[in-house]
Amino acid sequence: MKRREFITLLGGAVAWPVAARAQQGERLRRIGVLPGGQDTDDPRSQPNIAAFLQALQQLGWADGRNVKIEYRWPTGDADKTRKYAAELVAFAPDVILAISTPSLASLLQATRSVPIVFVGVSDPVGAGYVDSLSRPGGNATGFILFDYSLSTKWLELLKQIVPGVTRAAVLRDPAITPGIGQWGAIQSAAPALGVEVSPVNVRDAPEIERGVAAFARSGNGGLIVTGSPLALLHRELIIALAAQHKLPTVYFSRAFVTGGGLISYGPDVADQARRAAGYVDRILKGEKPPDLPVQAPTKYELVINLKTAKALDLTIPSSVLSRADEVIE
Repeated sequence: MKRREFITLLGGAVAWPVAARAQQGERLRRIGVLPGGQDTDDPRSQPNIAAFLQALQQLGWADGRNVKIEYRWPTGDADKTRKYAAELVAFAPDVILAISTPSLASLLQATRSVPIVFVGVSDPVGAGYVDSLSRPGGNATGFILFDYSLSTKWLELLKQIVPGVTRAAVLRDPAITPGIGQWGAIQSAAPALGVEVSPVNVRDAPEIERGVAAFARSGNGGLIVTGSPLALLHRELIIALAAQHKLPTVYFSRAFVTGGGLISYGPDVADQARRAAGYVDRILKGEKPPDLPVQAPTKYELVINLKTAKALDLTIPSSVLSRADEVIE
């Protein structure tokens, strides 16, 4: 079954339980969705949307029966993200699901009254999107992507799979709060692990190419790719550069590993999207975002690509393999 057909099936073509159907005369509720991926065929977006829709179904909400879901796909374009955020607000939804930091930022520029539930946002407090995790205030709440302590796990993982590594280039976006925070956490942990770290900015493709090429001229090195929309936008280039220069690389998202990268460790965003459906349900039933605390991830996933490991002449330690949630062979 094609991904687009799968989304359609979950969205409204299934046999919904009788209890889930709207009572005669019940107002059709409205949900807006602003993902961060390309479209429903994007392998990053499809599992998240599917998980969200499935959880809504279990909570009794049927698209086309008692709820209308409106999507906008910005394809990673900042101008489109702002435009589509405004369009979703004009749709007069009861609540909007934002999947990614740019989606949330654009929605908050467009409205301070429509309730927003977000997923995949790294540092909503530092960025000013919410007042605090326990008391978000305003009109937004949701699920953070990770706290900065996770960043040290990437460096530890690089050291575990390549014990001889003494240098690591950290690909980060210095223009966003999470880029600064993740780099700071890695930098603080590096001395204890005996690794010298240096930043590579991901503002554009030429900068990434220059930075990785310069770093690769010396030996005993590896890469860490921290979480940012720009890293995802350039993921094919980053994966290709890591392969070209034979650099073992730890990524923040499984999307890189399924695309040919070596190893990733990070939160299960589909699980967050599933949990976000619970917040959407509570808001549709009358609760307010300021009363719903921002929640941390509860499920992480370690993904390893053994084909890539073989191409790098690496043997992944059994202690790491045994912890993997998914192994690509």
